[in-house]
Amino acid sequence: MILTVKVRPNSRQTKISGWIDAGTVVIDIKSPPIDGKANIELINFLAKELGIAKSLVTIKRGQGSKVKHIELPAGTDLRPINPAV
Repeated sequence: MILTVKVRPNSRQTKISGWIDAGTVVIDIKSPPIDGKANIELINFLAKELGIAKSLVTIKRGQGSKVKHIELPAGTDLRPINPAV
């Protein structure tokens, strides 16, 4: 399963700020986009929120971009991050 994430680094806190459409979520990240810190925080945040291991969350596209394609295990329940599902 691929989840599209628009990341906003250097935010006040790490949180989900909304959904653009059914497959694209906007996430504020507290860390700066330096040396991959924002990417690491994004992976840790998604793993914690979804209740899955960090090793199962992979950035497939967009390592250096604000728009990222995140690979999650098939059948991952997105309800913890999207109550509308």
